[in-house]
Amino acid sequence: MMTTTEQTTLTISEVCAALAAADELPITVIWPDGEPIEAHFHVTEVGRVQKDFVDCGGTVRRVVTCLLQTWVGDDVDHRITGQKLLKAFAFAAPVLNGEDLPVELECEACNVVQLRVVAVERTAESLGIRLAGKHTDCLAKELCIPTTKTASCPPGSGCC
Repeated sequence: MMTTTEQTTLTISEVCAALAAADELPITVIWPDGEPIEAHFHVTEVGRVQKDFVDCGGTVRRVVTCLLQTWVGDDVDHRITGQKLLKAFAFAAPVLNGEDLPVELECEACNVVQLRVVAVERTAESLGIRLAGKHTDCLAKELCIPTTKTASCPPGSGCC
């Protein structure tokens, strides 16, 4: 099992190493609540996603990830293996630019959601890709959030 106690997001190299160790096994994707997504899912895209943005404190930031897009079709007999996903990573190599990016997985469940890949767990029957949620945060707390209950955010101060 590849994971960490803090549930950090696995990188491309960590995911590929786990896949290569048991490339003949089918893959199961496991929601954060422990339930699997449909076994006949497809990985339809492997991409490099770059988000450039300005936080509420005015700092320019960049986040780059590898995003695996999944799709559940009507082919209920379809099963993706570690070998097939490794092949998809190989096809995506020119787009990924050799960067060892954190891996996220995109699923459709009422809405399209992006979750972090935090573990690849091997059992006798499959490779389980465990997902964890993503969270929003204020990246400029020191500028935006009063430090005491009596502090305020006066007009024009730069607070959010």
